[in-house]
Amino acid sequence: MQGDQIDVLLLVGAAVLLAAILAVRVSVRAGLPSLLVYLGIGFLLGESGIAFDDADLAYALGFGALVVILAEGGLTTRWSEVRPAFGLGIALSTVGVSVTVTVMALFGYLVLGLDWQLAVLLGGVLAPTDSAAVFSVLRRVPLRSSVRGALESESGLNDAPTLLLVVLVSTGEAAENPWWLLLVVIVAELAGGAALGAAVGYAGGWLLGRSALPSSGLYPLAVLAFCVLGYGVAAAAHTSGFAAVYVAALVLGNVDLPHRAATRSFAEGVGWLAQIGLFVMLGLLASPSRIDLWHVGAGLLAGAVLTFVARPLSVAVCAAPLRVPWREQVFVTWAGLRGAVPIVLTTVPLAEEVSGATDLFDLVLVLTVTYTLLQGPTLAWAADRLGVSTRGDPRGVDVEAAPLEGIAADLLHVRVLAGSRLHGVEVTELRLPAGASVALVVRGPDSFVPDLRTRLTHGDEILVVTPRTLREDTEARLRAVARHGRLAGWAVRRTPRPQRRRLP
Repeated sequence: MQGDQIDVLLLVGAAVLLAAILAVRVSVRAGLPSLLVYLGIGFLLGESGIAFDDADLAYALGFGALVVILAEGGLTTRWSEVRPAFGLGIALSTVGVSVTVTVMALFGYLVLGLDWQLAVLLGGVLAPTDSAAVFSVLRRVPLRSSVRGALESESGLNDAPTLLLVVLVSTGEAAENPWWLLLVVIVAELAGGAALGAAVGYAGGWLLGRSALPSSGLYPLAVLAFCVLGYGVAAAAHTSGFAAVYVAALVLGNVDLPHRAATRSFAEGVGWLAQIGLFVMLGLLASPSRIDLWHVGAGLLAGAVLTFVARPLSVAVCAAPLRVPWREQVFVTWAGLRGAVPIVLTTVPLAEEVSGATDLFDLVLVLTVTYTLLQGPTLAWAADRLGVSTRGDPRGVDVEAAPLEGIAADLLHVRVLAGSRLHGVEVTELRLPAGASVALVVRGPDSFVPDLRTRLTHGDEILVVTPRTLREDTEARLRAVARHGRLAGWAVRRTPRPQRRRLP
């Protein structure tokens, strides 16, 4: 590629990136996943003469972007929120996927007249919820932790089994082996990938926690590298790389690491970049002029069956044994957003040159755009009406830790968020563990050393010095006061770890 071509490529790339970033504000106000805006940019670029029809390259780039998106999702997910609903998330990503694949495959064969290979592929590509859409939309909707945890863990884990199914069906291996053997292979690869991802995550956390890197900016890069390493190790071992990268990121995002807030911010930025590139590329790969009435009609009908038959049935089957309240079941059903993952999965049969794969791609594109427009803007309204929203509940605090070289202590950077019950609490009322102290308060343009009677207020930034052995207890105490106020010592009690001072 010559120099002038590179210059043009950089110019167009920068312009598209800036337009996509500015478009996020529009999508946020409308309550829409940004994928629709990015797909639209890709459509416009394609219609303006930028040609892109390489299915193999789209397959490779799409899966690379999904690895980054899953890593961002795991790194920014709090285990304390996911843990209570992790069982439902696993059920939805396995049993729920099976139910959806079965219903949609029967619909494709009996109603749309597809052959069995395309019908099963239709079920496979539509079964997973989209991690990019779920992470970007639901994190703007205040939800109960049980609901949020179920949706996030489902979207993080259900890509793996559906990818294996789509690959096996597209290559013809599924037709050569009994169904029970395929099920064993899928379960084994999913479990193996999750185990390897957890091992890489814990190893990375152990190593980074004991490494004093020369620059704080290296920690986010190292964490992301460990996440991608988890994918690579699992793929090399012929297990699920998608399961590995999500589990590795989930572990790394919740272990005791320096500069956790900076790492999460970096992961979010890289995740946005991956989403933008992925959806613009998919928009380029699509061709609106190729879509006819059959694609529109079949896409709308398939979307209706998926949204109002397959999804409710899969949620009911998974949630009933776990006694999930019906209101949460309804919201989880409605919030099963489809986005990039179904479209990316259709590039697998395209790359394998499966007969009818182009029609499948166009059908899924119509379905994704239409039902995202239908579901996305209504999620906040549905959460409020079903009583699963936490709008108005007090918020906690953001805490970032940095190691203090030469001594066994950490410096906590605490931000008092709007709605936090730290507002109005005096420093002495924090009752931090013995040895921890508030060293500095930054309030607007001013900073000062507080005394015991200093009252904290919204917007304050606080520097707390704590012995490293008491860091977890200090963070727990700050979060408890942020949620329950100065009486948190009576409202919430924390069982101390061995050899640690009992908190009041």
